[in-house]
Amino acid sequence: MVQPSSRTGDSLSETLPHWSKCSGWAISLAVCLALLWLPGAAGSTLNCHKTCICASNIVSCSKMNLSVVPTGLPLYTAVLDLSYNDIQRLKAEWTPMKLPNLHNLLLSHNGLIFLSSEAFIYVKQLRYLDLSSNNLRQLDEVIFEPLVNLEVLLLYNNQISQIDRSAFVTMINLQKLYLSQNQISRFPLELVKERSRLEKLSLLDVSSNKIKILPIDELQVLPAWFKNGLYFHNNPLLCHCDLYTLLAHWYIRKLNSAMDFKDEYTCILPGPLKTQERVFDLSGNSMNCSTFEEKDEEAFLEQTLTLACDTKHRNMSKTWMMPGNVMVTHGRNSNLTAKMLDDGSLRISPVKQEDSGTYTCLAMSKAFNETIYVVLKVHNFTMHGNGETLNTAYTTLVGCLASVVLVLVYLYMTPCRCFCCPNKGKGRGEDSIHSSMLSVTPTHEDPELKAELNRHVAFIDSKDLQGQNGKLNPNGEEDDDDLDAEAGSLMKGKRKKSVAESISSVFSDTPMVV
Repeated sequence: MVQPSSRTGDSLSETLPHWSKCSGWAISLAVCLALLWLPGAAGSTLNCHKTCICASNIVSCSKMNLSVVPTGLPLYTAVLDLSYNDIQRLKAEWTPMKLPNLHNLLLSHNGLIFLSSEAFIYVKQLRYLDLSSNNLRQLDEVIFEPLVNLEVLLLYNNQISQIDRSAFVTMINLQKLYLSQNQISRFPLELVKERSRLEKLSLLDVSSNKIKILPIDELQVLPAWFKNGLYFHNNPLLCHCDLYTLLAHWYIRKLNSAMDFKDEYTCILPGPLKTQERVFDLSGNSMNCSTFEEKDEEAFLEQTLTLACDTKHRNMSKTWMMPGNVMVTHGRNSNLTAKMLDDGSLRISPVKQEDSGTYTCLAMSKAFNETIYVVLKVHNFTMHGNGETLNTAYTTLVGCLASVVLVLVYLYMTPCRCFCCPNKGKGRGEDSIHSSMLSVTPTHEDPELKAELNRHVAFIDSKDLQGQNGKLNPNGEEDDDDLDAEAGSLMKGKRKKSVAESISSVFSDTPMVV
């Protein structure tokens, strides 16, 4: 039995002559190194007594002055703590094998400046990732792509100034994102906008950055449970009353983001001095913003209205109380127009006048209870109706405008009168309408009368001889000079006092020929 063994060794030495020079311990070392790379044996290389501390499925390598991640991590590792080391670059090969049970990875305080795009491909089950207090400067779109199960991401206290708009798109289970104490100048609108907002995200911290402008309109329509965890204090925001109104509403609702950091919400006043002011002081002398008050809900007759129970926390059980302490449960009550929907909101259809009043939503959970009041005011006309009538102020305004228009039409659009047409002939049309209507036309033609028509005739009443047309002679005749003066003034006037067809010719006694 020994000879065959000897022959086998001889044949092996003949095939590989250099092996004959190696000692037996070298062969044993080569076999051991080969076994170290087997998948099943890789987890046994970590020395939990010198390099790290192992406690059940927790591996803590914190404060060990490591520059690279130890290899050969146990497959059962669920929590890996590498914080407070000197790992500046997290390469793709930091773990050459999958760690299917790893759900917590801590890499804070390492001076990280680089994250490989494939750094997390073998740890897809991560739910908690701490990259805080490092020197990261930008976040590319593919870095976090494999982390579809991640729930908490800590990136605060870095040097991040650029964030790709799609950097967090694939993180559909992300609940909390901490981006405070960085160099971010653009508010990440894609994280709060209705269509692109992550469905489960409930906390977003962008405080202590360099953000100057907020998307106020987008923030106003967010649900209360999202506003409750949206922190943007200690940013160089520009002061304006919309910002004050936004935070005042949050403070009245007692949202944590406004209550906890009320004094740290500051802004920069417009002007060359760049004075810093507290946002909640803008209702004073600085900008004199109007005091915020909660608005009531308004509705019209016969419309469909939905009242939302806007709670500070998600997934709370809700109950509605109508005016008069009438409870509304799921489904439509037989004697009510209100119906509670599956999402906890209250639908009223059709709205009636008696639906006005205060509605109360009672929200409850295992750790928190909340009461929300909604005041509803119902107008006594339909949405598309004319209303009761035009109110007094509006009616008065319309009346005044109509009067002004009529006066302008009368002044500038009426036909031109004779006094504004000096070039027109001075004939019978110059006589007043009264004289033309009361004048007497002779019924027959008389040659002597026609001759008299070419003269100016003055009529003197016999009863009023004294004081008529200046001085009169005792015998009833005037001086020629006075008559000539009177005739001249009559010729220059706009209407003739002495015309043969004048009404005076009917009632006068004696005509005076001038």
